[in-house]
This record gives sequence, structure tokens and C-alpha cells, in this order.
Amino acid sequence: MNVDQQFPEDPDAHVFMISVAAQLAGMHAQTLRTYDRLGLVTPERSAGGGRRYSSRDVDLLREVQRLSQDEGVNLAGIKRIIDLTNQVDALQRRVEELAAQVENVRRGGELVHVPKSSAMVVWQPRSRRKP
Repeated sequence: MNVDQQFPEDPDAHVFMISVAAQLAGMHAQTLRTYDRLGLVTPERSAGGGRRYSSRDVDLLREVQRLSQDEGVNLAGIKRIIDLTNQVDALQRRVEELAAQVENVRRGGELVHVPKSSAMVVWQPRSRRKP
């Protein structure tokens, strides 16, 4: 069971001290510090500088552990996987934004393909005024 299932609201709403996060992830607190130092899982910080892990961070810690122990991926490989996953997520969000923009344009005009180009032009007929 992942932490989001235990705490179904916003996965970033719950924050845990390092000792609790380590226990939830089944790791030693020093491992979490190492992962933070390597940039694998970077928790938020409290005003006093203490690490505060969200349930999303705990899930990521578990994934790091799974990749390391079950799949045999080294920490550099795990960092690359995490970076690429974040990049894919950002690109998917951008595609969704652009698709919504295209849909809005389609409602008010027509997309016209320009030959021998990858450009798209929005054509909107001018309203004709009666003299």
C-alpha cells in the first residue's frame, strides 16, 4: 500500500519528519540523507532546516529502493530514471495545455496547414459589416 492510499487527499499535504519517513519507506534515516545529498529525493525544509517528506516523497523513496534492490539499478541510473520521468511528466502536462489551446482555437476559427511547413496558422474569417 502506498502512502497516498493511506492518506488519500493531496499527496503533498502530509509532511513527515525524517525518522517517520524512513520508517514508512522501510529505510534507515541516513539512507534518506544520502538520497537527498545525491538529489534522488529532495524533501522540503522546515524553517529550522529539518527535512520534511511528503507522502509523494515517501513513495519515491520506495521506488528508489525497488529499483536498487529488485532491478539492480545503481544510484546514478536511478537519478537518470527519476529525471527522465519528471521530464516526461512535464511534457505530458504541456501537451495537455497545448491540446486545450488548440481546442479553444478550433471553436473560434480554423486551423490551416501551411504546405511544405510544419507551421499551423489560425484562420478566422473577418465578420462582414453591412454598409
